[in-house]
Amino acid sequence: MLTFISLSAQVTDRDLLDAYHREDMSIWKTYVDSVMANRLQVTGDYLLYEYGYCGYIVAEAKKEGKESLLPEAKRYVKRFKQHVEALKNQLPKGHYEMYQSAVYVYELRLHESIHPFNAMSLAKEATKLAPNDPLVLSYYGTCLFYSPKPFGSKSDALKWFEKAQPLFGDEQYTYCWVRKANEMYIQQCHDKLKK
Repeated sequence: MLTFISLSAQVTDRDLLDAYHREDMSIWKTYVDSVMANRLQVTGDYLLYEYGYCGYIVAEAKKEGKESLLPEAKRYVKRFKQHVEALKNQLPKGHYEMYQSAVYVYELRLHESIHPFNAMSLAKEATKLAPNDPLVLSYYGTCLFYSPKPFGSKSDALKWFEKAQPLFGDEQYTYCWVRKANEMYIQQCHDKLKK
């Protein structure tokens, strides 16, 4: 138990970004779990990591041979959903809609609910509420990147990723994993559109 307490107190955004670069999500899992195990206050900053970890664990659980992770993925998504609702009135503009959209996407992938139109609608609404928030813009780009036609496309996604890119230049995003993900998606869009 003391290990979790000291880890959550010592882990920095830089550490979590480094782990993201190395694709070592075990550090994220330990961080997310330690906040819950120690009943530390769930904040908007924490929610961003919980959102990212849910995306990772859902994707892992959907891989062939890793179906045993499905109950764990469902548990993380359920907890994330509860946190989104609990923080609804404390989140920056557009973030509730962004996170609620993510919940719908995760639930869809896990066959827990079917709300693809609501997910896209909420993601778009988030961009209207927070037109200069790079997290929101990048999230909408991600939705377009993964959505099948006619709902999304790589070229439409690229516009949103590129719109977010200069906004990630603000100092508060120096160690933000979404900034790095946004750069990766821009590169992937360019690569796919060249073909």
